[in-house]
Amino acid sequence: MTGEVRARKPTIRDVAAIAGVSYGTVSRVLNGGRWVSDDARRAVEAAIAQSGYTANHHARSLATGRSESVAFLLTEPHHLLFEDPTYSLLLRHSAEALTRRGQTLVLLLAGSDEEKEGVLRYVEGGHVDGVMLVSPHAHDGFVTGLLRAGVPTVCVGLPLGAAEDLPSVSVNEYESARQMTRFLRQRGHRRIAHIAGPQDTPGGRFRLEGFRDEMGDALDESLIRIGDFGRASGAEAIARLEPGSFDAVFAASDSMAVGAIQRLHRDGVRVPEDVAVSGFDDSGLAVDVDPTLTTMRQPWERLGEEMVAMLLDIVAGGSGATLTLDTTLVVRESAP
Repeated sequence: MTGEVRARKPTIRDVAAIAGVSYGTVSRVLNGGRWVSDDARRAVEAAIAQSGYTANHHARSLATGRSESVAFLLTEPHHLLFEDPTYSLLLRHSAEALTRRGQTLVLLLAGSDEEKEGVLRYVEGGHVDGVMLVSPHAHDGFVTGLLRAGVPTVCVGLPLGAAEDLPSVSVNEYESARQMTRFLRQRGHRRIAHIAGPQDTPGGRFRLEGFRDEMGDALDESLIRIGDFGRASGAEAIARLEPGSFDAVFAASDSMAVGAIQRLHRDGVRVPEDVAVSGFDDSGLAVDVDPTLTTMRQPWERLGEEMVAMLLDIVAGGSGATLTLDTTLVVRESAP
C-alpha cells in the first residue's frame, strides 16, 4: 500500500450545504428546472465551482433512463453554420447554458434528405433527451418525423406548418422589421428595397410581413427579393435590382446585408452616401464590415439560456410555452 488516501468526490449534498439550499434545489438546478429563484441558482453555481463537484453522468443515466445530453439540430446547408455567425452564436450560448447544468450538447446537421433520415434514427434511438430545432422549415416532412418520435423539442423561432404546436423561443420578427423600416423612412428614405429570407422560415416570412405593413402605400413590390440568409444571396439580390431604383436596403440578415454592401461597392455605389443599408441580427459581421452595419440586435445569450431552460423543463415533465423576446435597434455607419 502506498499510504495515499484518495480524496472523496464532492456530492450534491456537499453542494447543497455550501450553497445553503436543499438537496432538491441543487437537483433542479442541475436538471434545468425553471422553478428556482435567481439567487438560489447563483448560490448553487457558486457552490459547484467552490466544491469542484462534477455530475456522475453514467450513474445518473442508469437511474433516470436519460442520456444527459440534448441536440442542437440545424436544418440548413452546412456552409451556413460557418458562414452565418448567428448559428455559431446560438450554439455557443446554448452550450454554455447546458454546461452550467451539467448537460452535454450534441451538434446535429440535417441539410440533406440523407442526413435527415440519419438524424431521425439517432434521435429515435434515445441518444439525446431533447432537441433544440434551429431554423425549422414549414411543411418539412422531417419535422413531422421528429414530432412522431415523441422527443421533447423546442424551436428557435416561431414554428410554421406541421411544427406550429411546438414550444418555441424567438424574437419578435414582425415588430422588429417594422421598427427598422420605420427608422429608414424617418431618415428620409422612400425607395426602400428589402432582401427577405426564405419564406418557409419564420425569420424570412415575418420580417417580410413587417416590412410590407410598415411601408404601407409606399411599398414597391419590385424592390423585394428573396435570399437564403447567406452573403452570396444578398449580393445576388442587389444585382437583380434596377440600378438607381432604391435609396436604402433592409436585409433580413447581417450576412445578406454584407453581401449587399459588397455588391454595391463593386458597382461604384457609396454606402451610406448613395444607398443606406441595414441588416438583422447584430452578429459579428455587423462590426467587421466597412461601413459598420446598422442592424436589429437579437439577445443571443438570453435566447440560448431560455431555449435550454425550456427544453430541460419539458424533459423533466413540463409542458413548454411560446416565449417571444425583444430586439434592439443598433445604429452604425451604414445607415446613420
